[in-house]
Amino acid sequence: MAENMTVEDIRKHVRVYVMVFAALAVLTVVTVLVSWLDMTIVPALVVALVIALVKGSLVAAYFMHLVSEKQVIMWVLLVTAAFLVCMFILFVAALADQEYVSLLFEAMHVA
Repeated sequence: MAENMTVEDIRKHVRVYVMVFAALAVLTVVTVLVSWLDMTIVPALVVALVIALVKGSLVAAYFMHLVSEKQVIMWVLLVTAAFLVCMFILFVAALADQEYVSLLFEAMHVA
């Protein structure tokens, strides 16, 4: 396959990699800028996870060449991502529940 590539094909691939690199650099700057915002834990966690998801997807798709892989691999990645989102939801729910339980204990000790 590499023998059949023209100079223009190579330039096209290099252009894609440079664009992905630029997007990752911009998203890194956005990550730093968002860290300076005064947000509570849940919105900050959601924003950080969305940025990380986009960056990770770019790396996996282009630098790991998953963009050109078979459809089965993409489905496996989507199922894995769905389980990851479920785990994060469980984490946030457990954190919220823990804060609720601590408030109940504080209310019981005050009374």
